[in-house]
Amino acid sequence: MKKISTTKAPAAIGPYSQGIIAGGFLFASGQIPIDPASGEIRGTTIEEQAEQAIENAGAILAEAGADYTKVVKTTCFLADMADFAAFNAVYEKYFTQKPARSCVAVKQLPKNVLCEVEVTACLE
Repeated sequence: MKKISTTKAPAAIGPYSQGIIAGGFLFASGQIPIDPASGEIRGTTIEEQAEQAIENAGAILAEAGADYTKVVKTTCFLADMADFAAFNAVYEKYFTQKPARSCVAVKQLPKNVLCEVEVTACLE
């Protein structure tokens, strides 16, 4: 197993890695809309926050030598399912290959953000 770490995505805020490569796959930790440069939450709308969370996932993909087209599965967490359509409008700009996906509403996300995005990518 190989740990993935990049300053182009937010540092882990707990006892975990940004990503792990194992068996030809990248398993990335969920990304919330933290601006990696400032450490602050970026945006107040679901659209703004989704953009930042997905871009953070993209930075981890890049560090592993992959991109959005290599993603085979995403797991998306929303603070409010009423944001589903607006979230999808941002999501589909990045994940054009239409990977498998789970999307659920949760009671609360870290730092009270509106969304979190986790990716698994094939590196072969």
